[in-house]
Amino acid sequence: MTAALLRAAGGLAALALSMALAITIGPADIDVRDVWSVVAAHLGGDVSELTPIRDGIVWNLRLPRTLLAAVCGAGLALCGAVMQSLLRNPLADPFVLGVSSGASTGAVVVVVLGVGGGLLPVSGGAFVGALCSFAAMMLLSHTLGGTTDRVVLSGVAAMQLFSALTSFIVVTSADAETTRGVLFWLLGSLGGADWTDVWLCLAALVIALAVCLGHARTLDAFAFGQDAAATLGVNVARARLVLLCVTALLTAALVSSSGAIGFVGLVLPHAARALVGPGHGRLLPAAALGGAVFLVWIDTVARIVIEPQEVPVGVMTSLIGVPAFVLVLYRTRRTPR
Repeated sequence: MTAALLRAAGGLAALALSMALAITIGPADIDVRDVWSVVAAHLGGDVSELTPIRDGIVWNLRLPRTLLAAVCGAGLALCGAVMQSLLRNPLADPFVLGVSSGASTGAVVVVVLGVGGGLLPVSGGAFVGALCSFAAMMLLSHTLGGTTDRVVLSGVAAMQLFSALTSFIVVTSADAETTRGVLFWLLGSLGGADWTDVWLCLAALVIALAVCLGHARTLDAFAFGQDAAATLGVNVARARLVLLCVTALLTAALVSSSGAIGFVGLVLPHAARALVGPGHGRLLPAAALGGAVFLVWIDTVARIVIEPQEVPVGVMTSLIGVPAFVLVLYRTRRTPR
């Protein structure tokens, strides 16, 4: 217990320090003391000595973006850890259910076709599209029998369908400028982060983490297969439905705010598993903390690597994630008999 508490305290300290340092990085000259001063002032402490412009840079621009990066990284890593155990597939990630493709379609429908008449934001359209994709996947997998393999195949089918719809809408209806904006969003970007996105995604993360931790022993049982889990007293169908719905809703909330940020949910669970072992009571918090720290720094690099422009954060995670993905493939390859 003491070792677990020390690990948790160390992870939280690393996350807090990473966020404080990340906020200081950028064109404006801001140090860690300035960051703490602004946060304390807005939480009811002493008035910040920074100018209103510098105060706004910290509180309205960098802080919500950094917080959203941490929440998205934690949520994607959490969903990846759950999906890999639930589907007994080390290469599963949060997007295997087709949620990200549905979110992309919903965003494109709002941006390109103007559905909603300006009343529905891009994030709202993306969330609705994600839910539609998940519903289509669940309906198809239930029709096909509902086994683990059918769930994966149904997710692939939904992913391809909604990706095709997105491409069709962009090609037939969008102009060059709109296409550029849509493409930037589709590649994953935290540039438009605001406090509303932070609070909504944080609420979804807290609820999902609580539910998943409550099913930690169930996920441990799933590691031995569905039949073994059933003999251990697990209601397999109910547990799988609950966990699929929770991870899909969390993924939908994250993707609607940040776009599709790949490889975080694939790679970070393996790194956490190597550090704390396969037990989900330890694995899920470790994966969430690792994902948060990882995405905070990746987003920071994406902001500054080609200043004054920025690289979509999904591009940066892919550049780092692909080599790690190859390593996972190598370690999980089947040995010929």
